[in-house]
Amino acid sequence: MVSDRLGARVRGLRRKHGMSQAELAQRLNISASYLNLIEHNKRKLTAPLLIGLAGLFELDVTQFAAQEDDEALRGALLEVFSDPLFEEDDLTEPEIRELSQQLPSVGRAILKLYQSFRHLQSTSADLSSVVNECGVGGAPSHLPSEEVSAFLQRNRNHFPALEIAAERISREGGLRMDDLERGLLRCLEIGEGIEVRFVEPEALGGALRAFEPEAKRLTLRRHLPARVLRFELAYTLGLLKAGEAVSALRVDPRLTSETASALCRVALLNYLAGALLMPYAPFLAAARAARYDIEVLAHRFSVGYEQICHRLTTLSRPGALGIPLHLLRVDIAGNISKRLSLSGIQFARFSGVCPRWNVHAAFTRPREIRTQLSEMPDGQRFFCWARTVQRGGPGHHASRTVYAIGLGCRVEHASEVIYADGVDLSGRGVPVGVTCRLCERMDCDQRAMPPLQHPLQVDAYVRGLSFYAPVRR
Repeated sequence: MVSDRLGARVRGLRRKHGMSQAELAQRLNISASYLNLIEHNKRKLTAPLLIGLAGLFELDVTQFAAQEDDEALRGALLEVFSDPLFEEDDLTEPEIRELSQQLPSVGRAILKLYQSFRHLQSTSADLSSVVNECGVGGAPSHLPSEEVSAFLQRNRNHFPALEIAAERISREGGLRMDDLERGLLRCLEIGEGIEVRFVEPEALGGALRAFEPEAKRLTLRRHLPARVLRFELAYTLGLLKAGEAVSALRVDPRLTSETASALCRVALLNYLAGALLMPYAPFLAAARAARYDIEVLAHRFSVGYEQICHRLTTLSRPGALGIPLHLLRVDIAGNISKRLSLSGIQFARFSGVCPRWNVHAAFTRPREIRTQLSEMPDGQRFFCWARTVQRGGPGHHASRTVYAIGLGCRVEHASEVIYADGVDLSGRGVPVGVTCRLCERMDCDQRAMPPLQHPLQVDAYVRGLSFYAPVRR
């Protein structure tokens, strides 16, 4: 059997091609009444019928059957309609779910309009602020990074073409894990005729790497940490040896600007560099053997903590799957700079992250793993762990940036992770949400605004857990 939530897709496909239920039913050799039940999710769409639909309408079966886009759209629309802008419209979650299932193209159009609205709103505020201060200015667009995040999510952060390219480059270059730095240098200098030189930081204007293709010259900052040096060498080698594969992947109509396309190119080259430093099969075997102990893996592959975290989210090769993880990177102000969800957890896109998530608590104990059994409002349970990482150059006056990296999986996978040892996975989890506007829990003392379905009620004579948590008397 195939999923029983495909009725709206079948109905939309039939209408798109101008067919009646009777016509489509005849072509599929079923009764019109049975097709009607399928379209209303009262009967499951069987595999033979799915194959028949795919042949009739020239569809990709796997794309047609995938539910993740539906869930992502539903989550995004829920967050959009939680905006106070829609507070007087009394929209309910079932109505929003129905919209995302039955009219997904309309839902995506609404999402696009809302993103544009938020961007214009942000730009207007930033411009007003700058003009008030000095009379000129502008504001950068945040849409390219959103488009690239969505691109990675659609592909589950797994790119077989880049994995194959990394294996080919490694094989042709004779790269060995026990001598990777010299092997990468040899591939660049001898194999590609690239001059690799090292200079003082001032000569690069603060950059780590500068590659000049025409001059065939790679300039790197002197005294880079070994893990950073290897990554920059792998990045440049991937750029030279697999540029066509990267360019083919980023031809996506949903990357709507040159900036988004360029940002996507960097993301894919970073992916390729990670695949060179941490080959898929050996890395997956090591991850399983170490039970996803990130520090052990970082030592094994001589890379950084964050690089291991990213690589762990790429293990979606059919027949060789890792644990489906989610990844979140936030700064100390709570800004999300990276997010990816293979576990199914929903992240906020347009507002702040729930303060109860353990990724925030990681800042209170730097470089220490903080674990959490989390329970979402809909009952889904996740096991999460988080730790801070620090970036910055050496020296007393060097600037340093601290982030918190959070990883997690569904609770049924938690026993495979070393960080869950000693945790009662059957116990009650910490109640967390996506954002305050989407969370129905009224007993939260950290609530920052009222939920979507509960308008703000002010009682000057009674104080509750928070200003937004009413007291029942």
